[in-house]
Amino acid sequence: MKTFIPALKFEKLTGFYDKIMHLTMPEKAFKNALIEQARIKSGDHILDFGCGTLTLSLMMKQQCLEAFITGIDVDEKVLTIAENKRTDSGFEIRLDKYDGKFLPYSDETFDKVVSSLVFHHLTTVQKKQAIREIYRILKPDGEIHIADWGKPSNLLMEALFFFLRLFDGFENTSVNWKGELLNYLTGNGFKYTIECKKYDTLFGTLRLLKARK
Repeated sequence: MKTFIPALKFEKLTGFYDKIMHLTMPEKAFKNALIEQARIKSGDHILDFGCGTLTLSLMMKQQCLEAFITGIDVDEKVLTIAENKRTDSGFEIRLDKYDGKFLPYSDETFDKVVSSLVFHHLTTVQKKQAIREIYRILKPDGEIHIADWGKPSNLLMEALFFFLRLFDGFENTSVNWKGELLNYLTGNGFKYTIECKKYDTLFGTLRLLKARK
């Protein structure tokens, strides 16, 4: 029995994830903005939490070849796609399997954690557990950078997000819909939590968040 929701909810759609993202989302724009926000430097150790098909990891590596990128995901099928994309790219990117509870890294391992469209899939308990684990594996003054659905910016965005909530589940997306993800970060030890940017999309309002350990 799965303890996670596949990227497009149904496992049979996983292979179409990249194409659907390209057609329906401003993927390149918001992921480039997330990378710019993270200000990745040579020698930085970066964790792509919920790396999916590895698009964000590859973009980070292309923009900073001297950074050490690690991708982790709970979905074995999506990791297979990620492994194929890594091989085709020729880049050195580490890929790990996540058990959904504990990150397989020592305390204070990473300079930054980035995450794109992951947290809305998690239950409230899973969100808190993930944030605690991310806090643990970040170095002092390490940062987390998140791109995910947030409080709708207007009535149209609220209506569009309603349909996505039907798809992903009201319980899982309630924190995002209320705009409380920053509060979850603060409540689990993070400081200097801010929203850096937002995008109104076909599925609701996407918000880019930042916090520091």
